[in-house]
Amino acid sequence: MHATRKAAESRRKLIEFDQETWQALDLLARESMKSVQELAHEAFRDLLRKHGRPTDLKAALRASARQSPAPPRAKPSSHRDGG
Repeated sequence: MHATRKAAESRRKLIEFDQETWQALDLLARESMKSVQELAHEAFRDLLRKHGRPTDLKAALRASARQSPAPPRAKPSSHRDGG
């Protein structure tokens, strides 16, 4: 994704961690060779899945389509033409 588009679609939020949690996350990030940001993405995706929430636009559209009622079907014509 293009850098400016990615920045326009991103949101920032300040999250506070206690010292022990931060140290554990920092160690995990270094051991797994990931950034804390990558770990946060993974954690929030897992949290959304746990609660049955869509994790991306495609999943949200699929969920929405499943929830919306089906359009009514047209009734077939019962009379015949001609004679």
